[in-house]
Amino acid sequence: MNWRLSSLDPFVLVSSSDAHSPSKLGRECTVFDTALTYNAIHRALADPADNGLAGTVEFFPEEGKYHVDGHRKCDVRFTPKETADHNGLCPKCVLSRVEELADRPEGQKPPRARPYQSQIPLCEVLSESLGCGAASKSVLEAYRGLIRNIGSEFTILFDAHIPAIAAAAGDVVAEGIRRMRSSEVTIAPGYDGEFGTVHLFTEAERRSLAGQENLFGREVKKKAKKTVARTKSLRQKKTP
Repeated sequence: MNWRLSSLDPFVLVSSSDAHSPSKLGRECTVFDTALTYNAIHRALADPADNGLAGTVEFFPEEGKYHVDGHRKCDVRFTPKETADHNGLCPKCVLSRVEELADRPEGQKPPRARPYQSQIPLCEVLSESLGCGAASKSVLEAYRGLIRNIGSEFTILFDAHIPAIAAAAGDVVAEGIRRMRSSEVTIAPGYDGEFGTVHLFTEAERRSLAGQENLFGREVKKKAKKTVARTKSLRQKKTP
């Protein structure tokens, strides 16, 4: 959205997330491809010819509470005249204000534009892939297993090979991360002070993928082991 305002062209855009808890660190961040020194980082930010600022990592913007027009939770109370003065638009909602200020079409990049990647936190990817809550035991176990076997959350979300993720956490999780990377997501934008939602699967898709995985995966093997144990027990009972 910021790219549409040419008055911001002299500035390079950075991104940072709230640091209110360790698990939230780096949800949005600035990526540098430069030496870890003050001068190198300053040069990457200040010099338009320097490519040391590689880009940013962002949430999908549609998740924002005030992305499209809405009113109830914006705490805006207008008289009829005030409503008319604002052309019926809420001044706190984001996109209408962007459209008002914009002097270039959507998608056109300014000279200093850097790439960005939209991300979904790994626990939320696992939650949707496994069909359980983000704070559930299943998700936390899968999260720790991926970190232990593959690497950091950023490595898993952006760099790790999809087959490696599938081997560590299953095909559904791997497909969820692949879809996130390519922005193959279903988005209901935030409005009226409500957060937007980003989904990787429909429930039918998740069940279908999980069913394919179960057909050849752990659940069938577990069932087979129980069958073998039951058969062995029956044989022992029949033995005189």
